Amino acid sequence: MRHFGHIAPEVRERLFFQEPCDFTADSSSRLLASALGATLYSPATREKLADDILKQAGRGVVSMVLCLEDSIADADVAEAEENLVRQFADLAERCTVGELPLLFVRVRTAGQIPDLVHRLGASVRLLSGFVLPKFTEERGIPFLEALADAEIISARRLFAMPVLESPELLYRESRVETLAGIFRAVDKYRDRVLALRLGVTDFCSAYGLRRAPDMTAYDVQIVASVIADVVNVLGRADGTGFTVTGPVWEYFRVQERMFKPQLRRSPFTPEAEDLRATLIEHDMDGLLREISLDRANGLQGKTCIHPSHVLPVHALSVVSHEEFSDAQDILRPERDGGGVLRSAYTNKMNEVKPHRAWAERTLQRAEVFGVANEDIGFVELLAAGLPD
Repeated sequence: MRHFGHIAPEVRERLFFQEPCDFTADSSSRLLASALGATLYSPATREKLADDILKQAGRGVVSMVLCLEDSIADADVAEAEENLVRQFADLAERCTVGELPLLFVRVRTAGQIPDLVHRLGASVRLLSGFVLPKFTEERGIPFLEALADAEIISARRLFAMPVLESPELLYRESRVETLAGIFRAVDKYRDRVLALRLGVTDFCSAYGLRRAPDMTAYDVQIVASVIADVVNVLGRADGTGFTVTGPVWEYFRVQERMFKPQLRRSPFTPEAEDLRATLIEHDMDGLLREISLDRANGLQGKTCIHPSHVLPVHALSVVSHEEFSDAQDILRPERDGGGVLRSAYTNKMNEVKPHRAWAERTLQRAEVFGVANEDIGFVELLAAGLPD
C-alpha cells in the first residue's frame, strides 16, 4: 500500500517531487508509525464491515480501527465480536493482506485479545494489532501482557496502540505520576507500541465540555494543557519518545456558524473556489486548522470518525518542497559540526544543531507521504484526491 495510491500515476507524477513509498503490514515499526495517517474508526457491529473496509481502501485509507468499545452499546459486545470474526473470514477469502489497510481492533478488556486471536483463526493474518482503551500503567500492563500471549497464539507480530484518555491523566494532582507510569509501561514493551492515541472526547467529558465545530482542541485550554504534557513526557525527539497521534475531529457537516470561516481565500485559485466553499460547508476549515496545530504541537496523524476527514489529514501531511529542501540542507554530512545557513528559498535561517531533529522527522514524513512539487500546495492535493 501507499499514500495517494488511489490516484492515477500520471496525476501523482504531476503532484509529487518525490512520491510516497510503498509499505506493507510487515514494514518496520518506525515506518508504520509515521504512515498511519488518518486512522478511520468504525463500529465492529456494521453488517457490511468487510465491504466498508475494501471501499475505504480504494479511497486512500491505510489504517482502520474496528471498535468494540465506546462506539457500541454494552449489550452488543458479544454480537460485535461474532460479526468481527465473520467479516475477517470474508475478507480473507476475497483479498490479500496487501489490498487492505492496516487493521486494528479496539477492545474493552485484556481477555478479549487472546480470545479474538484464537477465534479469528487463519484470518488473523489480516490483523495488525489492538487499540487499548483508558491506558494507565496499572490498567495497561494486563493488556500488553495479553498482547504478548496473543503473538504466541498467532505466530505473528501484533502492535499495541494505547489510548490516553483516563481522568487520572487529566487531573492536575495525578497527571505527573500517571504520565510517568504510562512511560514505564510502554517503554517496557517499546517494540510493540506503534503509537499513542489521545482520547480528547473523554477528557472533555470529565468536565462536561464539548468543543464547537469552529473551535479546535487547542482552544479548550484544559485539553491543550494535557496534550502539551503528553508530548513533553512521551513525544520527545531524543530517542525515548513515541509517535503521538492527533485527537478526533467530531464534526462532518456544520449546521450554523458563529464565527467567520478560518480558511483563507488566497491559497485557492478562482477555479478552486468551489472546493473552498465545500470545505467550509462541511466544516472542514476547522479540521484543517486543527491538523496544522497538531503538527505544530508534535502530533502525527489523526483519529477520524468520518471518511471525509481522511484526505485533508493526508494532504496536509505531504512535505512541501521548501520543507524538504531545508531538511536536506540541515542533514548534509558536511554540516555535522553545526552552524547556520541561509535556506535555499532565501526566506529563513537554518540552524543545523537545533533543527536536526525537525529535519529527521521531516524526511521520515517525506518517505511515507511524499514531497510536493514546488508549485503544488494542499489545495491541489485535496482536489486530486477527491472521488469523482
